Amino acid sequence: MAPSWWGRSGGGGGVGNGGGTPVVVKMENPNWSISEVEAAEFLTNACVALFMVQSIDRLVLCLGCFWIRFKGIKPVPQAAAAGKPDVEAGAGDYPMVLVQMPMCNEREVYQQSIGAVCNLDWPKSNFLVQVLDDSDDATTSALIKEEVEKWQREGVRIIYRHRVIRDGYKAGNLKSAMNCSYVKDYEFVVIFDADFQPQADFLKRTVPHFKGKDDVGLVQARWSFVNKDENLLTRLQNVNLCFHFEVEQQVNGAFLNFFGFNGTAGVWRIKALEDSGGWMERTTVEDMDIAVRAHLKGWKFVFLNDVECQCELPESYEAYRKQQHRWHSGPMQLFRLCFVDIIKSKIGFWKKFNLIFLFFLLRKLILPFYSFTLFCVILPMTMFVPEAELPAWVVCYIPATMSILNILPAPKSFPFIVPYLLFENTMSVTKFNAMISGLFQLGSAYEWVVTKKSGRSSEGDLVGLVEKHSKQQRVGSAPNLDALTKEESNPKKDSKKKKHNRIYRKELALSFLLLTAAARSLLSAQGIHFYFLLFQGVSFLVVGLDLIGEQVE
Repeated sequence: MAPSWWGRSGGGGGVGNGGGTPVVVKMENPNWSISEVEAAEFLTNACVALFMVQSIDRLVLCLGCFWIRFKGIKPVPQAAAAGKPDVEAGAGDYPMVLVQMPMCNEREVYQQSIGAVCNLDWPKSNFLVQVLDDSDDATTSALIKEEVEKWQREGVRIIYRHRVIRDGYKAGNLKSAMNCSYVKDYEFVVIFDADFQPQADFLKRTVPHFKGKDDVGLVQARWSFVNKDENLLTRLQNVNLCFHFEVEQQVNGAFLNFFGFNGTAGVWRIKALEDSGGWMERTTVEDMDIAVRAHLKGWKFVFLNDVECQCELPESYEAYRKQQHRWHSGPMQLFRLCFVDIIKSKIGFWKKFNLIFLFFLLRKLILPFYSFTLFCVILPMTMFVPEAELPAWVVCYIPATMSILNILPAPKSFPFIVPYLLFENTMSVTKFNAMISGLFQLGSAYEWVVTKKSGRSSEGDLVGLVEKHSKQQRVGSAPNLDALTKEESNPKKDSKKKKHNRIYRKELALSFLLLTAAARSLLSAQGIHFYFLLFQGVSFLVVGLDLIGEQVE
């Protein structure tokens, strides 16, 4: 007897069959043994079940976000809650803050980021800026050092640090900086990556949340993006990250006091970092690593959805692909390393359940697994096995509903809902590959590539910066600003000549499979399945030919 999902194909109306009656297929496939049929049925049912569990989790997060908005739930500093003035009330209320700016060969963005940090509205005697330059390009290092020296002459307490031994990527850089003897004089440390530009009141809106709350270890601000409308790729990324911050981070912060540290635009209590073991170079997600260890030690986290820090999104698919590979292989490395620690920790059962099942397994492992397996492998293969079927609600209705929920935090992106759904399935190939490499410690698991920045947010300020330099610096010590201006403009002209489309073979292979399956679906008169396979195949083709986003050198 055939399994429950064998023997009928369709379920979503037919192309050429007049509408809503499913097409019953009487054919039998002699090439499939009973064991193969049962294995295929088990895999499909398992993927559908995981798909439903993940959809329920997404729905619960959205309901939590709605409840936060409905009730007006918002973290409030103790002083403000008591009707007292905030840290502006007196100089004695300004804690000592260490500002760290790790960067590596990020020539396009260092100027405006250092400028934004040096203009933070905080007593100059109460904060110190560490520019942690890991660049291996001598020209870039020289330019960054000159920028630091300029701000030193203006009275800002800022230090340039360049490591001789550059081990451990960003984690090693931060660890080295925290070993400086003067760090003991500071209570908090805030981290800004090279492309982040905080508002002047950033510290005044974040640091007060530590006051009177000795168990708060981290205050995280959300990100906003200066180039979110640059191209289709950045628009789709904006949808994803708006949901991540406004829904995932905000809900977990409000109800669990825990979420993954985003690696930048966050303020740490230095005592919490030290209590958790400090920065470790054991994974490519040092931010998630320190967050998990701090959570196991009992520290609480606060997420501020209304405090934004501007940064850049990757504008080329190559840069975005490498970023996503690191973001999805790293959590699996970390899960292997900290699973036993989670089990042995003294936190409650439900917190352990949240960490193991929701935080790691469901959102980091199950999501890319079922997305790739169900929509990129099983669905097209059902078109070549006449007895196989995936119902329309799995193929279309629930994915569409989840996409609508995902896009709600970014309502202006609603016209891009279909490209968003297709692109997320396309990215499942990269995410699945990264997840597998991290879980089984394959060669690419520890690959770290600095995400390429465009520096678009700084181009408009270049002339003003040059004029400011020329007025403030002496002739003997000033850099050649005319040459600097030419250097900023010439590479852009040259890069237009060098830019080219890359070919991504995995995406092209899946495009061929999906488009072939779409043709097969058309011949067997399956409606929704045909359209899904056709558009998804085109999406893979566009990405495989590198026709989305900017091209790279």
